[in-house]
Amino acid sequence: MLEPVELPPPFTLVRLRESRDAFADAIGIADESGAGTLTYVGRFDLAEFAVVLQPAEPLRTARRAFYAAMVALTDALRAYAPPNKEVAIDWPDAVRIDGGLVGGGRLGWPSSAREDEPPRWLVFGAMIRTVAMTDAEAGVHPLASALDQEGFGETGAAQITESFARHLMRATETWQADGFDAVAREFLGRLTDGPQASRSIADNGDLLLRRVAADAIERRDLQKCLRSPSWLDPKLGGPRR
Repeated sequence: MLEPVELPPPFTLVRLRESRDAFADAIGIADESGAGTLTYVGRFDLAEFAVVLQPAEPLRTARRAFYAAMVALTDALRAYAPPNKEVAIDWPDAVRIDGGLVGGGRLGWPSSAREDEPPRWLVFGAMIRTVAMTDAEAGVHPLASALDQEGFGETGAAQITESFARHLMRATETWQADGFDAVAREFLGRLTDGPQASRSIADNGDLLLRRVAADAIERRDLQKCLRSPSWLDPKLGGPRR
């Protein structure tokens, strides 16, 4: 029997077979399905889902929705994390728990979208490794991990997906009520980069870094980074090991 996935309004669940790609399927139906459609692949070893967004602002600034979704994704994990477990982000898209890579998020938009016009849709997709599919003990490969190795117990794909939907609503409400800066502060506070630099997010989503004792500002291009997710292994079809 399929495990139920309970999503709050206005989300609409589209359940996919294990062989499908939640991100690709969400992009394929985004035009007709509309905002709030959430595709879900109920795999044993991965929490894999994607959600359709319909921003009202130009694509150039709308990509900042990625940060709100990453805040929601890490909040979803924090809700089930054991005490003192650090849930952190490698800018812009990789999620680590106590330093071990468990997955991340990605963002898609129409190839024909213009930077100065609202896109027809955005799709945020996520994969989180819930179960380590190797015989290695936790800590043997410290660069990669899974929720079961980090003490998350029986927390699986359904729980993470439900939690993400709730926290995405909260992040969106924060943006609407307090402006994007409030979301940016939440995101920046979760980065793995140390305090040796002051950090901010530009209007187009780029990360701005000013190093201690340096006058120059380093600019990291969000759009470029989103085109090739840092955490995704194309051959595995999942998070890097």
